[in-house]
Amino acid sequence: MDLRDRTANYFFVMVAIAAWALVYLVLTTTYPRENAGNSLVGAGVIGFACGATAVPFFWLAVFAGHRRIAFRGDWSRAIRRGAWVGMLVVIVISLRLQDVLSLPIAVFLVALVVLAEIALSAEQ
Repeated sequence: MDLRDRTANYFFVMVAIAAWALVYLVLTTTYPRENAGNSLVGAGVIGFACGATAVPFFWLAVFAGHRRIAFRGDWSRAIRRGAWVGMLVVIVISLRLQDVLSLPIAVFLVALVVLAEIALSAEQ
């Protein structure tokens, strides 16, 4: 693992810690039922925190799978997968707050994200 990879991991961990601190701040100072905007802001912040937390784990999983060799494009793929996680969390929380989330919808969303990522990550 190079210094730039280690630094990038530290950066994403610090961003995730800051994002979770922001989640704590939003969840303890706002009430989602009094304003619809509060619930969407909370969903967005939680989604960003989950996505930022997932990025280093996705990169480390690929790094371990490549027998501790970092290839070009691993970070962009990890960031894209973290963005997928964040978007999925935002959509699920938003649907849950509106009381329209059901198991088939959740399974469909997860399958949609998995198939999109498989299509984008296809080795050429």
